[in-house]
Amino acid sequence: MNELIQFDKELLLMLNGSDSVFLDGVVLVLTNAKTWIPLYLSLLYVVIRNNINWRTIFLVIASAALLVLLAGTVDDEIVKPLVARWRPTHDPQIGHLVDVVNDYRGGSYGFFSAHASNTFSVALFFSLLVRSRELTFGLVSYSLVNCWTRMYLGVHYPGDITVGLLWGAIVATSVYFLFLYVNGRWVGNRRYSSPGLTSSGYTYRSVHVVTGVLLITLVYALVRGYLSLHAE
Repeated sequence: MNELIQFDKELLLMLNGSDSVFLDGVVLVLTNAKTWIPLYLSLLYVVIRNNINWRTIFLVIASAALLVLLAGTVDDEIVKPLVARWRPTHDPQIGHLVDVVNDYRGGSYGFFSAHASNTFSVALFFSLLVRSRELTFGLVSYSLVNCWTRMYLGVHYPGDITVGLLWGAIVATSVYFLFLYVNGRWVGNRRYSSPGLTSSGYTYRSVHVVTGVLLITLVYALVRGYLSLHAE
């Protein structure tokens, strides 16, 4: 275990930081939860646009809230204080070696990563719900980008990220099957076969809205990174 922990620290130092002010600016934007609000609104649009029954819409929203509760709140309020593993930026052994960006250090404890568990639970749940390869690729990329930013900033070890992804997958799968069970009793689960629809009945046009928002968000982060080069 000690060898594994040491490897985790060495790997973090390899992935942490850079000499690029531009990349620092991009990462600070991408790691900010507010940056992804348009993505969450676009997912809400997809749900409302493709479901006439308000019971189903309510269940999806309730499921998303349950994802946040189980993937993020449980981690922040229970696991991190209980395990009490220092973030790299606070670690007495390597904290002085970590490349810190704009004095961003995060809280004291970092096991496991709530960014990883939250984003991956959202990505996997909506991938299972919508059943679109395009959406799955976009959402998984969104989650992995968030995971990378946490290691770049030195606020999570790769081990924190890995466990966060695993927990996010468990939460997403559990909540999805709970959704199927309750929605099946309330409304009935259906399968669709149409060139314009996914197998779960979501239009590909609405999926394009989500992927479009993801691309715009990336462009926004790149522009912010460029502007940071010229900031005083």
